[in-house]
Amino acid sequence: MDIDPDSPRKRGKLTLAIDIGGSRLKAGILDQNGAMVAGPNRVDTPAQPTPAVVVDALVGLTDTMGAFDRISVGFPGVVRGGQVLTAPNLGTPAWQHFELTASLTDRLGKPARMLNDAEVQGLGVIRGQSLECVLTLGTGMGFALFQDARPAPHLELSQHPIHKDKTYDQFIGSVAFKQVGPKRWNRRLKRVLGCITTLVGFDTLAIGGGNAKHVALDLAPNIRLVSNEAGITGGVRLWDKALDSTFSSPLKTSDQNLI
Repeated sequence: MDIDPDSPRKRGKLTLAIDIGGSRLKAGILDQNGAMVAGPNRVDTPAQPTPAVVVDALVGLTDTMGAFDRISVGFPGVVRGGQVLTAPNLGTPAWQHFELTASLTDRLGKPARMLNDAEVQGLGVIRGQSLECVLTLGTGMGFALFQDARPAPHLELSQHPIHKDKTYDQFIGSVAFKQVGPKRWNRRLKRVLGCITTLVGFDTLAIGGGNAKHVALDLAPNIRLVSNEAGITGGVRLWDKALDSTFSSPLKTSDQNLI
């Protein structure tokens, strides 16, 4: 007997996938294969993006989206053990040690998992073989590495200096794009890609994020542009059994010093 593709049995568990950015908040509901069954809904990131305000906005995004079984979150900063440790593009220290997954579970009544937003995007686009690198170009620059489909320890490369006193975020983020224009921004991006190629030695590199549409470079054969929607659709992969151990370790005492 054929199964209706829209039936609960075919769709399996449904994942509410949330992508938190410095400019926009996005959410969609995914089936077990990562296909979007509701959304994506979008709203501007609040002008004063404190945790309480952002959580309220995220809950509001879900009001018309229907039922789901679990929650995945991509967050622009260092996250561990369900807590936010840094939030450089949200502009407020109130995020430090905020238990975002617990807060969403309390408000929405479903279990939640969270990774850095570039890692979530990467899970939506990687091919699962060899050393794969992912960059997201948006408010800042997201960075993630994967070895044979598993996320490597997170590196907040965006906060590292690349030119004089400018970090990667400041060098090719949205503010820089507006200041220098597309031609100079692409020259800066070319320099960034050269540095990362030398630093990482990746087999493949995927470039996504809202500003990927401005890329006007002749890219190497092992570098490709990918859809920005992966920031949402990658969320279903956070619940793969292979990643269970990633979410089983509590926050260590040494992490309390991250700001």
